Amino acid sequence: MNTGLYETDFYGWTLEQSKLLSLGHLDRLDLLNLVEEIGALGKQKQQELSNRLGVLIGHLLKWQYQPTKRFRSWQVTVQLQREEIQDLLADNPSLKSYLDRALLKGYRLGLALILAETPIKKSILPNECPYSLEQLLDLSFPDDIGVEF
Repeated sequence: MNTGLYETDFYGWTLEQSKLLSLGHLDRLDLLNLVEEIGALGKQKQQELSNRLGVLIGHLLKWQYQPTKRFRSWQVTVQLQREEIQDLLADNPSLKSYLDRALLKGYRLGLALILAETPIKKSILPNECPYSLEQLLDLSFPDDIGVEF
């Protein structure tokens, strides 16, 4: 077991651990760090879901609260985030159990995005996400945001 490689060359460590696993040399694995990294991978997927929801919500809020300043790029971003979220959930079905918490985190991120990128005041924005998960993932919501690729 080479735990020093974990500290000095993470990529090399991952290659070594993968090789040891494939060869069945379980007694030579760096189990402590493997457990930590596998747990971190799951948390990364949760964070990705929250982040993508945040970008999606932020752009939907901009679309809703700035109708005279709409850009095609907002439409494209909404479409792409929805597709990426659908792909993420299809590839990681267990993430569906995390959707409610991801929505809460995503809304905070979406608020930060709109407050950073627009003159809109926080006091006029809702305290809770105004969109349901169904609406967020619906390619035709709102009905005036559709975009052709």
